Amino acid sequence: MQTRTGGAAAAVTTLALLMTACGDSGSDDSGGGQDSQVTVAALPLTDSAALYIARDRGLFKKEGLDVRIQPVQQSIQALPTLSKGQVDVIASANYVTFLQAQEKGTLDVRILAEGVRTAPHMMDVLVPKDSPIKNADDLKGKKVAVNILNNIQTLTLDAILEKQGAGKPAYRQIAFPQMGAALEKGQVDAVHVVEPFDSAIQSDLKAKVLIDGAASPVESLPISGYVTTARYAKQNPDTVAKFKRAIEAASKIADEDPSAVRKVVPTYSKVKAAQAKSMGLPAYPSKTDADQLRRLTELMRKQGLLKKAVDPSTLVVK
Repeated sequence: MQTRTGGAAAAVTTLALLMTACGDSGSDDSGGGQDSQVTVAALPLTDSAALYIARDRGLFKKEGLDVRIQPVQQSIQALPTLSKGQVDVIASANYVTFLQAQEKGTLDVRILAEGVRTAPHMMDVLVPKDSPIKNADDLKGKKVAVNILNNIQTLTLDAILEKQGAGKPAYRQIAFPQMGAALEKGQVDAVHVVEPFDSAIQSDLKAKVLIDGAASPVESLPISGYVTTARYAKQNPDTVAKFKRAIEAASKIADEDPSAVRKVVPTYSKVKAAQAKSMGLPAYPSKTDADQLRRLTELMRKQGLLKKAVDPSTLVVK
């Protein structure tokens, strides 16, 4: 679920302005000649919780890794920097963007670990408290904000609306942090927004939930992950194995102890601690399942976001 546009040069500039290194230091170099420092671009979403849990609980250090986190607002902004080797991994990378880049040949992607899967109300379609839009049918032709056009949000919402027999809205691309203002000013009729922005908009504007963005048929659907390039994975097999272990251990913590997620999210996003206590959380799988990823690629192909069938198992780093 992410955004998303602009040329590569502009994206790199934006990313550079947003980057604020906040990584760990003092780690051991036990990478057998490989680089123990890993630079990770991450979005301020609940999708990234395992990354910060791994950092804060020393799981990266335990593996001998020095992980530097560089915040970015949209994963598509980090795509050119990943391609050029300026970052090593993108956390909370929405799969649609990167699978499309893979198909187009602009980036040879490898998936290190799953990020999150959909779970009830981890993303919602919100309308103003006094909106005349009362149900899915009312959305037909209405202006709905999504972070990136023709991406994970439009993919999942179109699937939900199709199952409910409702027509499609007119999507508008607005970055998550600006969605609340756009809804308040009437620039859009609804916003399709993920946590933690979801809870923030509901709290600040008293916006109403119109549709659970994780409703059938997209329940438990893999939507984001930790991705790198085939080149980096090939050149640094020990490093990526260590990174993968640390993230999977952190995802296990996030899955078993939601309070760990609610505690860490306010430390890297604008969500307030009080809001974090009640926000809807995604699912954090501790293992990557190619069969579940296939549900996503088949849905993408059905909606024309992929031209050819993709075997996700060929992209997952073992």
